[in-house]
Amino acid sequence: MGNVINLRQARKAKMRDEKERLAQANRAKFGRSKAERLETEAEEARRVRALDGARREKEGSDAS
Repeated sequence: MGNVINLRQARKAKMRDEKERLAQANRAKFGRSKAERLETEAEEARRVRALDGARREKEGSDAS
């Protein structure tokens, strides 16, 4: 006689495995590594600083 298995637990384990397989496929298809995300954020911050540094002050804004 074989081992007795709980069908509810087996069903849930199968669902978890399917979700993990789908998540892994999505990570491969859409994901970026942490290093890539940090590089993009740093580049965006550099561009913002460069733009703010090149901004000209309005003339006459001090005059009342």
